[in-house]
Amino acid sequence: MATVDLKADGVRWDLSCMYSGVDDPQIDRDMADYVAFAKKFNADYKGKLHDRLGAAIADCAMLEMLSHKIGIHMFLRQSLNVAEARCKAKIAELDRIFSHTDGEYMTFFGLEIKDIPEDILAKLYASDPVVLRHKPWIEHIRLFKPFSLSEEVEVALAKRSSFGPGAWGEFFEECESDLRFLWNGAEKTLPEMLDILTNDPQSSERAMALKAINDGLGGYFAKYSAQHLYQVAGKCAVERKERGYKHPMEARNKSNQIPDAVVDALHAAVVNVSGPLLRRYFKLKAEMLGVPVLRWSDRNAPLPFSDTAQIPFDEAMTTVLSAYESFSPTLAGIIRTMAAQKRIDAPALTGKRGGAFNYSFSLPGEKPVSFTFLNYLGSSTDVMTLAHELGHGVHGILAGEAQGTLMAGAPTAYAETASTFGEAITSDFLKKNMQERGETAALISFIAKRIDEQLGTCDRQICFSNFERQVHGMSADYSSWGEVQKRSVEELDELWLRTTMELYGSEGEVFTYADMSHMWAYIHHFHTHDPFYVYGYAFGILLVQSLYAKRAELGARFEPLYLDLLRSGGTKDVIMLTKPFGLDPTHESFWADGIRGSLGAMIDELEALYRGTKKQL
Repeated sequence: MATVDLKADGVRWDLSCMYSGVDDPQIDRDMADYVAFAKKFNADYKGKLHDRLGAAIADCAMLEMLSHKIGIHMFLRQSLNVAEARCKAKIAELDRIFSHTDGEYMTFFGLEIKDIPEDILAKLYASDPVVLRHKPWIEHIRLFKPFSLSEEVEVALAKRSSFGPGAWGEFFEECESDLRFLWNGAEKTLPEMLDILTNDPQSSERAMALKAINDGLGGYFAKYSAQHLYQVAGKCAVERKERGYKHPMEARNKSNQIPDAVVDALHAAVVNVSGPLLRRYFKLKAEMLGVPVLRWSDRNAPLPFSDTAQIPFDEAMTTVLSAYESFSPTLAGIIRTMAAQKRIDAPALTGKRGGAFNYSFSLPGEKPVSFTFLNYLGSSTDVMTLAHELGHGVHGILAGEAQGTLMAGAPTAYAETASTFGEAITSDFLKKNMQERGETAALISFIAKRIDEQLGTCDRQICFSNFERQVHGMSADYSSWGEVQKRSVEELDELWLRTTMELYGSEGEVFTYADMSHMWAYIHHFHTHDPFYVYGYAFGILLVQSLYAKRAELGARFEPLYLDLLRSGGTKDVIMLTKPFGLDPTHESFWADGIRGSLGAMIDELEALYRGTKKQL
């Protein structure tokens, strides 16, 4: 594949709004201020929240902003070179201080909020505007009252947190960034190999890339990944029992403000409703690729008539901005500001953290900021990733401005709303341009690519979630939870294949599954100290499809309603968020309708276009 100048090398973060670098002495001064402020917070408010809750909330917000300035700055620095020794050492030092300080001086705060009697809290809501404004935040904290341990135990857990699975998760990322794969006589990083697997037009090259990745993930890395999964699952199981949660996912579901039954219905709908559509699509794709059965490495293959040209970053940015502008000048303006302030880091460089993310938070003084991280390699998928991560950015800025630091963050399951919506806007913008130019082949290829991306964001994530749920003790039929079992690499390989085939079909039905057995080993979300994140992607994309379908019906009313949704941050649950749009995600048909109206409609359109122009392609 010919390469072009992606013009991404100069698109780098400017982190000077926080610190000049890892060795900036202001970091230590701010850390000392944080410790002193936390001690004063404890002295001022412990045992006194009945009278001083509003003042405590205001000071808590100030502490949070200062901790974000310190901690997130270090995370962003490390993302540029995950193996840099000075940065790693500084992060470890700061984490120890944060863990001890928060454990010693801040643990009481959440526990005492949970224990305020209802009558006293009602009086505080009536008399203190700060308390009233933060009612959603307070009520969410109180939701976890039945699962709190004694203050002594909570303090001990907090002090030990920097040495738990989260710390080993950071080491996992470092090991992953060090992985090298031999490819055509040169060493490639994992992001570079995944790009070849996704975008190379030659089936044989993709197959060899998958084998190289799978082989490279084996050996020590798969053994370490297996051990770490057991460590994460075991820690989660012990804490679940001690806190009294009914099952390992209950804490995540409550954090997302989603009933267990809705989460179960989402998983079932993707397997039962989306599964047949997925297999129907991939059989059509096999026909378009001219093969009877797809290799696993063909799953995201570009079609033979696809435009595989690499897209320079400035063109990608222009496309995404134009798409956002076509829907909402407000959102486009936020993105222009982020770009002008150098809040995007684009190039794919050796040593960088893998993947892409956005971090939005508030600096001291309630100043919302947003940083977008990419490994931009110029594919159309990378353009969609840019649209996705900038969607997180506009969400963070709007919510930060409206809600302040304590209530800006949306729960995981609908934190993906704005990002997925950004992809949908960009997709429609590009699709319309192709239709106007009569580019039928390009349109067929584009719709197929969008289907591939939706399946990756929705169906593939439910495969991940089903794998993760069974690692954490769920039965193979998803009907009950049992004890966590330590699994070997071979057992995890088998589980990975089985949960994949639940959606993608048995061997030879649609796919052959050679050289994919170890691919579970690099999925970062399995290795965090806070598991069960991945179903939020499927939740988000289907929620967005339902919202997006309301655009035509609501007309000019849609944009202000949508901006209000983003500004809500973490103050509303999903039922409250969707009610203004006439939607009800608690209804059993909500997920099935979302699947049929998005994935099903795209497959119908693709089939009709392909059958109508098959002879000309």
